[in-house]
Amino acid sequence: MRRVAPLGGVTVQDHVALAEIELCGELIIAASAAEDRLSLESIDQVLRVGETRTEPGDG
Repeated sequence: MRRVAPLGGVTVQDHVALAEIELCGELIIAASAAEDRLSLESIDQVLRVGETRTEPGDG
C-alpha cells in the first residue's frame, strides 16, 4: 500500500535538503558553462567550501 501526503496545503521543509539541491543546481550551471571539466578548485569555489556558514537564528 502506497501512502501519499495530504493535499491540504501542508508543506514540509527540509532546510538541509533544500540547500543541497541549490548547491547541486549551482554546480550543474557552472559545469554547463565551462569549456572543460571543472577543476577541484573550481568545484570547491562553486560549493563554497571553506566559507563560514551561519545557522538560521545566528547573527
